[in-house]
Amino acid sequence: MNNKINNYLISNYCKVLFNAILVSFCLGLILNLFEEVEFFKNSGESLFLPVILTLSYIPNLIFINLMPFIIFISAGWFFISIKHNNELLTLKVFGYSNAKIIILISALSFIWGMLILIVINPVTSNMVKYYEKTKSNYSKDTDHLVTINRNGVWIKEVKKENLYIINAERLENNKLINVSINVISNKNTIKERIESEEANISQNTWNIKKPTIFNFDEEGNISLIKKENLEFISFYNVEKLNNLFKNLDTISFIELITEDKNLIIRGYEKTIISEKINSFLALPFFLALMTILAAIFTINNRNFNNINYLMIAVLSCAIIYYMKDLSVALGKSDRISPEISVWIPIIIIGLINSIGLLQINEK
Repeated sequence: MNNKINNYLISNYCKVLFNAILVSFCLGLILNLFEEVEFFKNSGESLFLPVILTLSYIPNLIFINLMPFIIFISAGWFFISIKHNNELLTLKVFGYSNAKIIILISALSFIWGMLILIVINPVTSNMVKYYEKTKSNYSKDTDHLVTINRNGVWIKEVKKENLYIINAERLENNKLINVSINVISNKNTIKERIESEEANISQNTWNIKKPTIFNFDEEGNISLIKKENLEFISFYNVEKLNNLFKNLDTISFIELITEDKNLIIRGYEKTIISEKINSFLALPFFLALMTILAAIFTINNRNFNNINYLMIAVLSCAIIYYMKDLSVALGKSDRISPEISVWIPIIIIGLINSIGLLQINEK
């Protein structure tokens, strides 16, 4: 009998959650499609490409960024439904307390979070990678390009009719390690090559330490100059490069765990990778706690209906979102550890839930 009741509760909750995900996906599709159409309006592309890119971008937004709030709304809707249909009283007759039902549904949310990390996230990260790569091919700012791959950091700049191709083994703190700068004329001939073991790029005026400069004349002769320091003015500094590398949505949770050392060598900051890993690890707990919070709001209040809950849910989601944003800001300002900043909202919601759960089983 218990198995039948469990299956009934699980199936009903899954239906509500599926409908919420479907509605969120449709809303995201419509809203993001306008942005993509605006981006490609002068490219001569048909509507097909914006639709494909939107379909590539929305799943990561839904399953990773918005899922805690979707869970919160879905769980609240589910608890209100079984409460108004007097199913809570019926379930108590079969020995199901409020706490037992909440544990079952929150455990299901936790498992759903684990499935997102292991099964769904590898797919959505590849979709985001395709999205980023495709949009970069249509970017208007082709004079300044940055890429990172197994061969290190690559930067392209155009200044005063010269093309600068910059390559470095890796980005380490505020320095490019083993950097080379090739200066190519508008006639596609190399004019100069600068090599150095490191370059400080904390500012737009780079400080290149002990550079070796190779000058090439039109006759093919090469002259060599060595200096103690050389200043090089660039469009990029370490902050701009880090901002480009901060989008780890193109890398799945499994890749972050298994390839973290390689990512650091390729130029990704260790703290950013650690923060993203902790953000992924926190997701199942976040989903479970949002489920419990929704139950506390609905079961503890006899006057709640679907409309009232929807209003409270929107307000609560906004508060939690800004609480997360504030916590991340504190982490970025080094007032707290970036890793701890990820868990602070989880801890706060957990404390709120613990207070609510002390009373909820008496209802």
